[in-house]
Amino acid sequence: MDAEGLKELFEPFGPVSVKRMFSGHGIYADGWCFALSLRGEIYLRTDAESAAALAAAGSSPFVYERGEKSITTNLWRLIASAYDDPDELKRWSNLALAAARRIGEAKAHKAMARKAKATAPRKKTARKKI
Repeated sequence: MDAEGLKELFEPFGPVSVKRMFSGHGIYADGWCFALSLRGEIYLRTDAESAAALAAAGSSPFVYERGEKSITTNLWRLIASAYDDPDELKRWSNLALAAARRIGEAKAHKAMARKAKATAPRKKTARKKI
């Protein structure tokens, strides 16, 4: 699906922007990448909370091979009924957008903590005289 087709598909959810990403398209709302169109499928961003809901609905994660290893991602296939049902599309898209926000905020918090730790003055410790 091309960028215009993706914008049209997600119209019931709200305005989205679409950017080329890897060999597909990243789908953004409110500045957050919440979905990816790849290899003819749409995958939604998930975390532990939202992945469980998608699994219960019969979805599966995007898995790719790296050498002899299978890598399972936090991107789960959009439920087939969501392509034809605007309410379903909104439901799953809202779930994915919320997960994208949680993931992004957690990463930002970790980055700030690392930066604070790196710039914090070191405590001086007393040295033993021998």
